[in-house]
Amino acid sequence: MNLRFQVTRVFVFSLFSLMFFSLVAILMRADKLVNFDHMVIGIVQAQEAPYITSIMKVFTEIGSTQIVVILCLVIIFFLYKVLHHRMELLLFIGVVAGSPILNLLLKEIFQRARPDLHRLIEIGGYSFPSGHAMNAFTVYGILTFLLWRHIFNRSGRILLLLFSSFFIIMIGVSRIYLGVHYPSDIIGGYFASGFWLAVSIWFFQWYMERQRQPQLASRMLKR
Repeated sequence: MNLRFQVTRVFVFSLFSLMFFSLVAILMRADKLVNFDHMVIGIVQAQEAPYITSIMKVFTEIGSTQIVVILCLVIIFFLYKVLHHRMELLLFIGVVAGSPILNLLLKEIFQRARPDLHRLIEIGGYSFPSGHAMNAFTVYGILTFLLWRHIFNRSGRILLLLFSSFFIIMIGVSRIYLGVHYPSDIIGGYFASGFWLAVSIWFFQWYMERQRQPQLASRMLKR
């Protein structure tokens, strides 16, 4: 696929993510999502059972800062030592480091209190957008982007997408199930992370295209 087409597609995705995040934020501020949030919370928490609670606690732990840091260190080692990808390593570090900073900034802007309906765990801080949702989307999203080009068969790429999507969704659902986030917090987190991820990838691909042009020109002159 043409690199310029990829850059354009990622840029469009970033605009859509920003637009939908803004829409969720506006509706949330106007209390237009109360019925939606309560309905989804009711459906999810209606499935409560001891074994499901244990599973959800595992998924919410996978999305925690401690586990994300460990996972990121493993990925950094793999990119640096195994694949020898220096530029991809910088992209990964920048994306993963920027996501929690963006999350803290957005939480301070919106200052939404956490739901107080039926909590199975206790946690402090603001609610919108979900940090776990942003961490999950950012880490598994950038991991999918970096591994995609090294998987050449269709079934492998489908498995990669299914693996990433499964963890992103389950980490988000676990936060709703445990009563520490509204569904709109999760959706907002996905869109905020989608915007950050797309902008980062767009800048990376734009930079790589700029680096590639002089090399192509030099090759043409040598012919």
